[in-house]
Amino acid sequence: MKKRKTGFIYKTFLMVFFLIISFGCITVFAVYENNTQAIQEQPQVNSLSDSRNFKIDTVHSCALFRVQHMGAGLFWGRFNDVTGSIVYDKAESVLEFDVSIAIDSVDSGHSGLDGHLKSPDFFNSKENPSMTFKSLDVKKTSPKTFEVNGLLTMRGVSKPIAARVVQTGMADKGRGLRVGFEAEFVVNRSEFGVDYGVKNESLGDETRVIVGLEAIEVKTVSE
Repeated sequence: MKKRKTGFIYKTFLMVFFLIISFGCITVFAVYENNTQAIQEQPQVNSLSDSRNFKIDTVHSCALFRVQHMGAGLFWGRFNDVTGSIVYDKAESVLEFDVSIAIDSVDSGHSGLDGHLKSPDFFNSKENPSMTFKSLDVKKTSPKTFEVNGLLTMRGVSKPIAARVVQTGMADKGRGLRVGFEAEFVVNRSEFGVDYGVKNESLGDETRVIVGLEAIEVKTVSE
């Protein structure tokens, strides 16, 4: 009789023990499920992969051009007034350019030649005060290099071009986030109606262009 009673108590204890354990496991699993669901329902925010808008810093940007002169030397000139905007997302390889160059800012190092370059023989700045470039698509070729296709408009003529673009740096040194790019491409200027000196070969047709850009991030109101 005593052994039977002891066995009953032991079995009862085991049943209660297993019920407690089972209830605890169910409770833990339910809490885990609720927490997992709550995490999944939270909006995913990744500020590093968001596209950033930048405004071109005119003071620290310029466009250089090079053309052969009299079948001999390679002559360099530049445009000092470069404006526009850049959209850049380093993580997602988003890169967009909208650039404008003021023709009257041409700088050859000689005032007489500057005047000639602004005349109808070349850029005709009175009728065409600016040249522009707008990107259409981009292909990332390495962590910091891109192939950018876009539309170049010069002297009222728009043509597609392909530029090799290098991201030269990105940092915030206490004056806002800045990013730098250098773009390089080659055009035949006669295709844009700038054909002075091409027929008599006093000036080359093929023109190499290098554009150095520095831009500062534009903060939105929500930021």
